[in-house]
Amino acid sequence: MIVNGIPTRNLSDPTRARYFQNLEDGMKSPTFDQIVIPEIFDPVKILVDEKKVNRFAFTQDDYDEWFLTSGSSSKRIGPAGLLANDLLQMFTTKYAPSQVVGLHTEEQLWFHHPVLVGEVVTLSAKYVDKYEKRGQGYVVMEAEARSERGKLLLSHRGVEIIRTAPAEVGGRGSTGGGSGRKVTSYFDEALPGVSTLGHDALVGMHLDALEKETTMEQVAVFSRIGEFVSSIHTDLKTAHRNGMNLPIVQGQQLVCYMTELLTRAFGNQWFNGGTLHVKFLEPVKVFETLTIQAVIADINIEDGRRFLDLDVWVKSRQGTLHAIGWARGWIPLKEVSI
Repeated sequence: MIVNGIPTRNLSDPTRARYFQNLEDGMKSPTFDQIVIPEIFDPVKILVDEKKVNRFAFTQDDYDEWFLTSGSSSKRIGPAGLLANDLLQMFTTKYAPSQVVGLHTEEQLWFHHPVLVGEVVTLSAKYVDKYEKRGQGYVVMEAEARSERGKLLLSHRGVEIIRTAPAEVGGRGSTGGGSGRKVTSYFDEALPGVSTLGHDALVGMHLDALEKETTMEQVAVFSRIGEFVSSIHTDLKTAHRNGMNLPIVQGQQLVCYMTELLTRAFGNQWFNGGTLHVKFLEPVKVFETLTIQAVIADINIEDGRRFLDLDVWVKSRQGTLHAIGWARGWIPLKEVSI
């Protein structure tokens, strides 16, 4: 979105509320029948500024100095998941966001290069498929983010149920998929846990857990309340109308918890070749305390790099498995001596 020739940090320009009473006038209703395949969305330019980075840090409760005060290059880099929700939400540039009552079922992200703070990035997207399954209408979107010079930064492929009842559909997911491995959330506690992955990594080794409390304030900001979007994520009354006693956390916010864990584990390498495939099993209501963990499932040497495949998951304090994923990252084949 361009305002007075300057890209904003949002998909839409919320300052339009000064002049327009209904910000969604003229937009399509987000229903299965309205979707055309293929459907291409106009590119959006977004400024990756301090406020965007700080806002993301607040929503994720991730205040790592790496993103806020320093970096691994001449420019600071943004968090790995910084643009993930922007890409997912690209369809709301045509479809009314406050009418969306969908359910994110599957997410894939490919990390190509880091996002640099201070740059203007271009997002593009298209609907590539839609189908019906078990009485629900699904739609598939592919999207990508590129730098000012056209460098591919992040690719996204997401599957979403359009216009559903999340309280009724939740729990239909499977713990199988991805590479074919079944994610059980089991790991051998006798093996050591680590925060970062190095040359001593072994199959079966687990990552030290992240713990997140999903506050209403963080969930609402992540889900674009700052753009006046009212949804099952940001508004209690909307949640009630759709059969839920509380708003639910966006699946993409859980994905960003996972990317924080994986960034910590792989370091620089995660931004240059990390991949993540996630399936959502059960919606998370606000105020839940979540644990995000991963275990090394396989290690292979390819093209002079050591690739590590991990099973990753999000579980509530009560033991409910909410999301499972399959991640792949790499470390250099040889340890660099200083």
